Order: sequence, then structure tokens, then C-alpha cells
Amino acid sequence: MRTPHQIVADHYAASDRQDLEAMFADIADDVQWTEMAGFPCAGTHVGPAQVIEKVFKVLGAEWEGYRFVLERLVDGGDTVVGIGDYHGRNRATGKTMHARVTHVWQVQGGKVRRFEQFTDTLLVARAMQ
Repeated sequence: MRTPHQIVADHYAASDRQDLEAMFADIADDVQWTEMAGFPCAGTHVGPAQVIEKVFKVLGAEWEGYRFVLERLVDGGDTVVGIGDYHGRNRATGKTMHARVTHVWQVQGGKVRRFEQFTDTLLVARAMQ
């Protein structure tokens, strides 16, 4: 069985390839995916369908070249922390954004059960204004 660290690393690798199916291969059917208040996709989204619709499709529609660049992955057993940077250009304003970000993943039984994002939402908001 793959470790939580490997599951999250595989998710990020799939994201780099823009492989949505592989990104969600290890996401629980009842995952609680929380985007920080003040972020364009703020709130807790439950289940892969909501996450895809309310997070990934929104980011794809509002941002050109939106990406997360992983700097390091911290192995805390069932809790894995991804630290890195967001980058993108807002389609409506043409402004670029670069913001530091931390993702906290909770993995149990080989599935991602919880995800929580922490980022500087002011930098994102400025690019949207």
C-alpha cells in the first residue's frame, strides 16, 4: 500500500501533467476540500464532483496558466503538508499573481479525506481587481 506521502506526491505529479483523472484517483468520495476564505473558490466542497466544479473549473476559467509549484512535501504520517507557490494571470484583468501557499492533506485508508489550503488571499485579490 502506498504511503500518504506518496499519494499526495502522486496527486501533485498528476497536476503537473494536467491529468485530472489521476489527480482524483485517491480522493475519497466524501472528501472535505477547503479553500481559504477570500480565495476565489472559498469554502468547503464535499466530494470530487464539487471540487472539480467549484475549484478546478473556476480556476481554469478565471486564470490563464494557473499552477501550483511544489517546493517541498513534509511527511507527517497521515498528515502531509505541501509548501509552494501559486502562479497565474487573471483573464479579466490581465494581472499576474504569485502567492505562497501551504496545503494540508489528511490521508486515511489510502484515500485523501481532507484538504485545506492556506494562502495570501490579498495577493490573489489584487490580481483580480
